[in-house]
Amino acid sequence: MFSIKTLNKIAACGTQQFGAGYQVSDGETNPDGIVLRSFNMHEMELPSNLKGVARAGAGVNNIPIDKCSEKGIVVFNTPGANANAVKELVIAGLLMASRKITDAVTWAKTLDGEEGVAKLVEKGKSNFAGPEISGKTLGVVGLGAIGVMVANTAYHLGMKVIGYDPYISINAAWNLSRHIEREDDLQAMMAKCDYITLHVPQNDKTKGMINKDILDGAKDGIRILNFARGGLVDNGAMAEALESGKVSCYVTDFPDEAVLKMKNVVAIPHLGASTPESEDNCATMACSQLIDFLENGNVVNSVNFPECVMPRSAKERLFIAHKNVPKMISAFTQAFADKGINIENMINKSKGDLAVTLIDTNTDVSEANIQSIESMDNILSVRIIK
Repeated sequence: MFSIKTLNKIAACGTQQFGAGYQVSDGETNPDGIVLRSFNMHEMELPSNLKGVARAGAGVNNIPIDKCSEKGIVVFNTPGANANAVKELVIAGLLMASRKITDAVTWAKTLDGEEGVAKLVEKGKSNFAGPEISGKTLGVVGLGAIGVMVANTAYHLGMKVIGYDPYISINAAWNLSRHIEREDDLQAMMAKCDYITLHVPQNDKTKGMINKDILDGAKDGIRILNFARGGLVDNGAMAEALESGKVSCYVTDFPDEAVLKMKNVVAIPHLGASTPESEDNCATMACSQLIDFLENGNVVNSVNFPECVMPRSAKERLFIAHKNVPKMISAFTQAFADKGINIENMINKSKGDLAVTLIDTNTDVSEANIQSIESMDNILSVRIIK
């Protein structure tokens, strides 16, 4: 029996995948797995039995990744599950940045109760004129699942599109239209573009990446969209650029106190993935990945451990999370040989400083055998899967 704790309301199409061997609720005290959306786990004490955390969404800055890694807890996200929802809002953001739609709607509502509204509309509409996006240049920073969809859609809307992503994956490259140009230097791209849209995760390398130096080198009147994470943009630098007119409009899905005080801002209350389709997709993907991990040890779409998948070929499987250092494989095989345990199949994958090894055997593995592995140096977590 596995115990699953939900830290947010998770769509039923996801949680219904947990079968009879699971206890699922928001009241579980020492769960094997956690499923969440935006709940902040940083102040939470990690349960002693916790094996995996599944985020129904792409961003994981609400999860203490380093603490989880130290304990061998695998953290999953759902890249691409909400991509279409975010893409659609980004396209809306492009139009709102250009055509002053939100300001115009707000103004039109002030005419309620006035006489001759139609004439007032015709007289005032010139205050909200703005350029078309067709024929303009869009820079897409980050070409993951969302960035690729935005780039391809913008091209089909008649825009010239330039992509910037030093770490683009092979899968993303295959999905990207051949009409999308490539730029290897962010500052150079800023100088070429009428619009910039951000689609990168927030981490130590990307936090504040849109700063004063970058904005100073941008094309005059550039419009910037942020549907990724608020911390990617230096608020002080953005406020200054908006005030001077260097940036014509800033559209963000992450308003805070500072952003709401800026001029020419379109502030959206974090609606990027807020569609029923997206929530269903994310919940289904998060729960299915956690189930496969708990039942088979397979790791897919983890943000801290490597992808490691192996078909079951024997009655027992050992999952080992460990540091990526030399001689670990030989240590495992020697320990099994010393106990007379025959290895039927094995796979080892690494990602940076961390690694995962799956070992299948038809020999019964005792608790003592597991403890002998756990006692080795550089071991983070070990469990047997029947």
